[in-house]
Amino acid sequence: MMETVLRGPSSEVRIGPGLPTVIIGERINPTGRKAFSAELQAGDLSRVARDAVAQAETGAVVLDVNVGAAGVDEVALLPRAVELVQQTVDLPVSIDSANPAALRAALAVARGRALVNSVNGETAKLEAVLPVVAEYGAAVIALCMDDSGIPATAEQRLGVAEAILEAAARYGIGPEDVLLDPLVMSVGADHTSGAVTLQTAHLIRERLGCNMTAGASNASHGMPERDLLNTVWLALLIQAGVNAPICNPLKNGLAVRAVDLMLGYDEWGMAYIRAYRAVQKASAG
Repeated sequence: MMETVLRGPSSEVRIGPGLPTVIIGERINPTGRKAFSAELQAGDLSRVARDAVAQAETGAVVLDVNVGAAGVDEVALLPRAVELVQQTVDLPVSIDSANPAALRAALAVARGRALVNSVNGETAKLEAVLPVVAEYGAAVIALCMDDSGIPATAEQRLGVAEAILEAAARYGIGPEDVLLDPLVMSVGADHTSGAVTLQTAHLIRERLGCNMTAGASNASHGMPERDLLNTVWLALLIQAGVNAPICNPLKNGLAVRAVDLMLGYDEWGMAYIRAYRAVQKASAG
């Protein structure tokens, strides 16, 4: 079984087929959050600690950290945010930036073994990010797109995944340390996009055996009842083999544990019961 191992200051998270689904919390990200963007522009990281605690309490075991708001110096602010998260909760971090210098600065202060979010099959991107990942012994998220853009078919996305794994191997990064992303697009823009993503995930699981992530909430953009769509979509993704989705645990944590229970990944339903109690506690608070 191919396992991806991430570490926090003193914790360890294992991602692998048949293991409980790993929730990567998406909330520490200014995209679509005007107040958070304004705070980051002012150098105010107080919301970061609150979001870290709230996500940890509702089931996230890895936290994505993104400070990419307009006008923000990511090289200076991203490492500060990573340090704050790991001072607040004992979890691994997913360091989320398109800036290789910011990734390097954040990896230098991250405690444990981090995940880098992300790389893709574009030649320039691979050459900029993979050496940094290798230098710090991190794991990396890899999106199944390349210099030609987003492939239209599942077989084409699989081909990109294979090329990325070959490139990673040249830097000494094994397939167990690459979380492939089959690409989640809005079903509001193309009603067939979800089916292509699921077909891609099935192919990756069957032919490559790699662990997978996906930005789950991307699928519902522009549609009503987004929480409902995201919950249904997470169930389909997990069944297709996506075992480390990026999502909002405050909205979807209990649903993920329910899927695990139904697929036989949760002995005696204990993780589901813990998640239920956490939701009840959060609601009461």
